[in-house]
Amino acid sequence: MGVVHTLHFVFGIFGNAFALFLFLAPIITFKRVIQNRSTEQFSGLPYVMTLLNCLLSAWYGLPFVSPNNLLVSTINGTGAVIETIYVLIFIAFAPTKEKKKISALFLLVLTVFAAVALVSMLALHGSKRKLFCGIAATIFSIIMYGSPLSIIRLVIKTKSVEFMPFFLSLFVFLCGASWFAFGLLGKDPFVAIPNGFGFGLGTVQLILYAIYCEKKGFTRKSTLLTTGNGKSHQEEKQSNKSKLEQV
Repeated sequence: MGVVHTLHFVFGIFGNAFALFLFLAPIITFKRVIQNRSTEQFSGLPYVMTLLNCLLSAWYGLPFVSPNNLLVSTINGTGAVIETIYVLIFIAFAPTKEKKKISALFLLVLTVFAAVALVSMLALHGSKRKLFCGIAATIFSIIMYGSPLSIIRLVIKTKSVEFMPFFLSLFVFLCGASWFAFGLLGKDPFVAIPNGFGFGLGTVQLILYAIYCEKKGFTRKSTLLTTGNGKSHQEEKQSNKSKLEQV
């Protein structure tokens, strides 16, 4: 039991570290959004769903809801603050239609969390409270991990990983693996099941990145290096030089 308890704690620490990197990975994306003053083709859905997951998981990890899961609560509380900042930045620079969509989802997330917290505190106690909060956290954890599926479809369609940041995919994989092990060792299905799903999805994203990474930015570079008549700048320069020599 001592070894299992130690491993449980170690994987919890790893989970906290990888989750923090996962939460911070989109900084590169949002730096680009702020510089370009546009969200381009980036999706705001993953950040809204991650916020809801963080809020519910932080609540689930509190001692009066789920004992021995404080490490779950600390990192997800931190994540909730970070994701809120991302969502607000996205709303500020998104096109009008997308701005309204993400704003509505943001309000829905806060409403859902408030409802879960109030019901669990006022109407439920003991194991029933843990079961209710655990099911809610599990459902929205799976939704969070599944939210990049739209980006995966875009990657397959365009054969480019430009809008699927590598470090985000990497830390989805590492975070999912760590918390999956944490849940298994702690015999907590509400931690193991959604993170097992995240581990699998992270694996898929890394495989796609390996397949399409060489084509990242290829279209943009081709456009920048091509003139209006379809010739590259080098070809155009050589053509003009030949014409001058003929004259």
